[in-house]
Amino acid sequence: MNTTGRVVTAVGVAGAIAGGAAYAWSRVQQKRAAVAAGKVKLNESLPVNSKWWRDAAKVEGEILYVAIGDSAAQGIGASQPKNSYVGVIADHLRSATGRTVRTVNLSVSGATVALAVADQLPRFETLQPDIVTVSIGANDIGAFDPATFREGIRRVFAALPRDAVVADLPYFYLPWNEKKVAVANGILREEAANAGLTVVSLHAAMKQQGLRGAFTQFAEDLFHPNDHGYRVWASAFLPAVTRLAVAKFPRRPATAAAASVTASSSAPDAPAPSPTPAR
Repeated sequence: MNTTGRVVTAVGVAGAIAGGAAYAWSRVQQKRAAVAAGKVKLNESLPVNSKWWRDAAKVEGEILYVAIGDSAAQGIGASQPKNSYVGVIADHLRSATGRTVRTVNLSVSGATVALAVADQLPRFETLQPDIVTVSIGANDIGAFDPATFREGIRRVFAALPRDAVVADLPYFYLPWNEKKVAVANGILREEAANAGLTVVSLHAAMKQQGLRGAFTQFAEDLFHPNDHGYRVWASAFLPAVTRLAVAKFPRRPATAAAASVTASSSAPDAPAPSPTPAR
């Protein structure tokens, strides 16, 4: 190949590399824009989900299920609030026991352990729940302080009934976050053991999904779970919750269960008036 040919070839290769780089950069920019748009969309769903759960709490039920948590309990990222892990658990309680369920979701999007102590525990103390689930602490990881986390989680656990079902922190995928999660989960399990509480491994349930989970189980913001992801979250709770529920509420005969379900709506789209007194 002569000098001219080499120059032409080099220019062609350089052009191809530049073109490929430009295409890759445009794809990165498109992905960033999509994630940003997803965050806006999910932020707009915060008041919608909150209202949905307030309405759901007005629907009477024979079993009182109370959830303490953050935006995951609210179902941010799900196609509908009822497809959150809290909604999946509530539906499972109905089918496992043949009884109606009132769901009081105390969770607040963005809640840390300290905010749960300040905002959710005072409301929790006014209730007499039959089933309690807790998933809190993921929002503490960004500015994680072990001593502060321990103090807060100890206060949360002290307020819970001994049969509450507590999840450890979810899988964060990124190594630098996972190091903090490992410390947080160690603290959480120590304090739960001291309080006599059952801990279910949400972290393991998510980690078992592998990279497939990272690509298929998150909403548009690439942070909150989607419907599929929330079913994975629920799967961590369901064995312990089911054992507790059927022990407290043995399943009714099919005819009695059908009559009970007919008498009470399980969806809060048109909620019944708030019961007096609230349970």
